[in-house]
Amino acid sequence: MDMSKYDEMIDRVLEMLRATKDTNYRIAKTTGISETAIGRYKRGTSRPTVANAKIMLQYFMGADLDFTSKDARAVDEVQFMQVPFVPVPAQAGYLRGYGDLEYIDQLPTLPVLVDRNYKGKYRVFEISGDSMDDGTTAALCDGDKVLCREVPRDLWDSRLPYRHWYFVIVCRSEGITVKQITDENMETGDIRCHPLNPLFNDFTLNLDRDVLELYNVVKIVDRNARI
Repeated sequence: MDMSKYDEMIDRVLEMLRATKDTNYRIAKTTGISETAIGRYKRGTSRPTVANAKIMLQYFMGADLDFTSKDARAVDEVQFMQVPFVPVPAQAGYLRGYGDLEYIDQLPTLPVLVDRNYKGKYRVFEISGDSMDDGTTAALCDGDKVLCREVPRDLWDSRLPYRHWYFVIVCRSEGITVKQITDENMETGDIRCHPLNPLFNDFTLNLDRDVLELYNVVKIVDRNARI
């Protein structure tokens, strides 16, 4: 589909969105697109991304929008969740806007295939660098896009489940980094951050002083083929 076709699809979606009697809440709950974004689309203050337009077109028409191929088999209880995406070029800005709902609503979104209702705050972060690439199947590689679930700040005083997850750590000074946490000092709030790549060194962060947000890495949602 060329760009003119995409524009036609988006215009069609906007027409249906303005004509529908469905509430913004109902559309948001079904599609995973935020109510704020849907309101802006209706008012004409912003246009949906192609990914969001496809999902809304599917909502209004039940259309097959290349989410499945001719050989694919439908799976019950599978749905797409639209998740704010933080690519590498946007990560510096994210440090300033992470707590601003209007900023978050302006981030691009990625549709993530899920098999159940996910609760909590989610982001998709793009991995930068090879500090978590040790050449094994456990690696997170440069360019990987990972679905992450927020660890709310009120849980930081409890022991983190660091043996079971990798973490995306949004830091005041280090920026956005993904690491394994190998130790936690409950008295001081210090965490030891461990890169899988042996060429990189461990370092320590303080949860109260250094960390703005903390996310569990749930799964890799996109990885480019490499030779």
